[in-house]
Amino acid sequence: MSADSHTPSRFLTAALYKFVDLPDFAALREPLLAVCDQHGVKGTLLLAREGINGTIAGPQEGVYAVLVHLRSDARLASLVHKESWSDAPPFLRMKVRLKKEIVTLGVPELNPNVTVGQYVKPQDWNALLADPEVLVIDTRNDYEVAIGTFKGAINPDIKTFTELPAWLDAQPALQDGKKPKVAMFCTGGIRCEKSTALMKMRGFDEVYHLEGGILKYLEEVPMEQSRWEGECFVFDERVSVGHGLKPGPLELCRSCRWPLGDVDKASPLYTKGVSCPQCHDRRSPEDRARLAERQRQVELAEARGEAHVGARMSPRDVG
Repeated sequence: MSADSHTPSRFLTAALYKFVDLPDFAALREPLLAVCDQHGVKGTLLLAREGINGTIAGPQEGVYAVLVHLRSDARLASLVHKESWSDAPPFLRMKVRLKKEIVTLGVPELNPNVTVGQYVKPQDWNALLADPEVLVIDTRNDYEVAIGTFKGAINPDIKTFTELPAWLDAQPALQDGKKPKVAMFCTGGIRCEKSTALMKMRGFDEVYHLEGGILKYLEEVPMEQSRWEGECFVFDERVSVGHGLKPGPLELCRSCRWPLGDVDKASPLYTKGVSCPQCHDRRSPEDRARLAERQRQVELAEARGEAHVGARMSPRDVG
């Protein structure tokens, strides 16, 4: 825990997930939402038959109270979470959503509670990256990979996690003949639970999984030993983090939610709150007018010292 973690202005963020059979998941929603509201905790939590997933933030005591509540359920007693700190609140509202899957892959017969890949500690991940016989696959979406990944990793160039099975089907190296060793990674580990389970279901014997995801790697592996290049996209107002989980320099396009650096913001196609080089050509004059008005309302709210929903991130699948 950082030395300044008890500073009153600091906000604790806890990222968590657990695959576990929760047949009564719908009944868990209201008590969980009440505890979050009671303790001033914001964020998004997803509940499904297969488990729980999400990120919450707030005062340290409040976040810990929510974690105690979750772990009071014997099925969630071993729930693991990852912590980081920020000076600004990462979320505006608290949502507890009921879902078919806690991370959507669209393979209903898949069950990570039965089988997943072999976990690899962050300290051992570099050796796997250096092994020429291992195919290292980044399972994240295109906007995440665009700002950072592990050196030498394969980028599937997918827009959503649900596209991963089809991408795997199209790779000759993963089809007939001897099946290679495969290592997969994602932000916090949850998408790899499903993607490595999918590989095991398809008959791959040697399948590896970065335990705790990129976030755990950036937290534990010293920068001078790191094979990570760039920033790691996160699903809150920090937008990205780097080594030591320090918030990065990127901002978010409020039109398409693409992470933007200085070069993007210097582009003539960038208008704050309206468009960026990624989405400019997809916006009609009507879209731009509507988005410009939203941005005007955001700036007026900021001038009054108020929060505006339009200034915040829309939720994505997390993990």
